[in-house]
Amino acid sequence: MFDDYKRKDGILDENVILGLSLKTLIAIGITVAAAVSSYMTLQADIQVAMEEPKSEVSRTEFELQGKMMDKAIISTKEDISEIKKSIEKMEDRLFQSR
Repeated sequence: MFDDYKRKDGILDENVILGLSLKTLIAIGITVAAAVSSYMTLQADIQVAMEEPKSEVSRTEFELQGKMMDKAIISTKEDISEIKKSIEKMEDRLFQSR
């Protein structure tokens, strides 16, 4: 197809005319515009993320979390002691029935 326009070194000559339809040019333009738009949006999001302050745990929030953990531990301790009492009662009943 391009044999008439090739130079001796195998590269196409400047006289080659490539046929691009209007549809192809529009598709290329839309693709380039979408890529540039995506890149710009990504860069803007990165910039906003860099400017936002880091969320820090406040002293009050830390204390409240500590209190919640303490309450959960105490509640678990109480549950375990109740379970131990129930097991002891079951063992007593088991040994009495023998």
